Amino acid sequence: MASTGHTVKAFDSDLGQIRGLVSEMGGRAEAAISASIQALQRIDLEAAAQVVQEDRRIDELEAEIERAVLRLIALRAPLADDLRDAVAALKISGVIERIGDYAKNIAKRVPLLSEMRSSEPMAILPAMARSVSDMVRGALDAYAARDAAGAVAVQEADRHVDDFYNSLFRTLLTYMMENPTSITESAHLLFIAKNLERIGDHATNIAEMVFFAATGEQLIERPRGGDPLAVEAE
Repeated sequence: MASTGHTVKAFDSDLGQIRGLVSEMGGRAEAAISASIQALQRIDLEAAAQVVQEDRRIDELEAEIERAVLRLIALRAPLADDLRDAVAALKISGVIERIGDYAKNIAKRVPLLSEMRSSEPMAILPAMARSVSDMVRGALDAYAARDAAGAVAVQEADRHVDDFYNSLFRTLLTYMMENPTSITESAHLLFIAKNLERIGDHATNIAEMVFFAATGEQLIERPRGGDPLAVEAE
C-alpha cells in the first residue's frame, strides 16, 4: 500500500512538472501573438525579429514535454483518467507549437509591410488578435483547471473570431478594388488575418482535448463558418 502511495505521488509530481511546461509554452505562444501584432502596428522590425527568434524556445519546450510524457507513460503506466491527462499534455503541446508558428509567420510579414501606407483594414487586426489571445488563454486556463465548462466557452468564442475574419476579408477585398495600389499590402494583411483565424481554430482544438481529458467524452464540434478563401486540407 505504501508503495502504491509512493507511485501515485511520483506520478502526480511528474504530471505537475509537465503541466508547468505546457503552461510556460502556452504563455510564450500567447505573448508571441501580442508581440507580433504590436510589431506590425509599429512596423518594428527589431521586435518582429525577436518574435521569430523566441519561437525556438517554444519548439524546445515541445520536445521537452514529449520526452517527459513518454518517460511518464513508460515508468508509471498510467490508466484511464491519468493516461488521458498525459496524452492531452502531449497533444496540446503540439497544438501550441503550431500557434507559435502562426505568430512567427505574422512577425515575418512585418518587414514586407515596412512601406505600408495608411490602411483602414489594419484597425481590425488588433481587435481580432485580442479575441484570439483570449481564446488561447481560456483554453490554457481550462487545461490547468481541468475545466470542461471553460473548454466549451472557448469553443463558442471561436464564432466571434470567424466573424472577425469574414468581415476583414470583405473589407480588404473592397479596399483592394477601390485602391489597386494597395493590393500587395492588403494581401499580406489578409494572410495575417488567416493566421489569426487558424490560431483560433487551434485554441478550439486545445479546448476539445481538455474537455475529453476532463470528462472522457468528445466535445461536439461546432459547424465552422465558411472560409471565403478556400477549403483547407487541414
